[in-house]
Amino acid sequence: MEPNVGFAHYWAQGDAVSHSVAYLLLIMSIASWYYILSKAWAAWRIRRGSNALEQFWQAPTLADATGAMQRLDSEQIYTPMAERAAEAADIGTRQQGTPSLNAATDQGELITRTLRREINRVSARLERGLTLLASVGSTAPFVGLFGTVWGIYHALVAVSASGTVQIDKVAGPVGEALIMTALGLLVAIPAVLAYNAFTRINRVVLAELDGFAHDLHAYLTTGERVGGMRKP
Repeated sequence: MEPNVGFAHYWAQGDAVSHSVAYLLLIMSIASWYYILSKAWAAWRIRRGSNALEQFWQAPTLADATGAMQRLDSEQIYTPMAERAAEAADIGTRQQGTPSLNAATDQGELITRTLRREINRVSARLERGLTLLASVGSTAPFVGLFGTVWGIYHALVAVSASGTVQIDKVAGPVGEALIMTALGLLVAIPAVLAYNAFTRINRVVLAELDGFAHDLHAYLTTGERVGGMRKP
């Protein structure tokens, strides 16, 4: 029996519960593939824009560095951090005479707070969708297994009602019901692999961002990047 024929027969013989399980697996698959494709595209753009860090430090002034980074950082991962940190470094001058908590805060502490907030922003953005992928990867096999158990139960009830128990009468419906387990695995495996891959990519990006934040803090507070490059 071909799989497509078996699933068609299973669908025709199924009830509202088995149909609901199939629709749920379809929704889970569509949602997970949406995040897989969108996050893969974003990850590729982020890696392509990682050259913006070197372009930033090769620029003669902070304004030129931010402009060069803006052109390369299409996903806006690094540029907002540089812009907000520069604003934080200059906030005392801009708010001179205006009493505020920011103006009263030490410049280094203000820059640190700004950099930490930007890292948290990027981290939250990178983690968007990972919870769904993890949930699909962990629950889809059990959703498919539930569909299989439900299908086998109905197949056995139907065989018992017919009054004759023959192996060919049982094997067909049970085999059709097992398709739901296969579908559950088909939905779960890409989600699990994508979750692991994106978690790894996010760790690399956040490590680069943390290093950039460290260099940027040193540059804005002491006038020199860690390892060289004095402020012009």
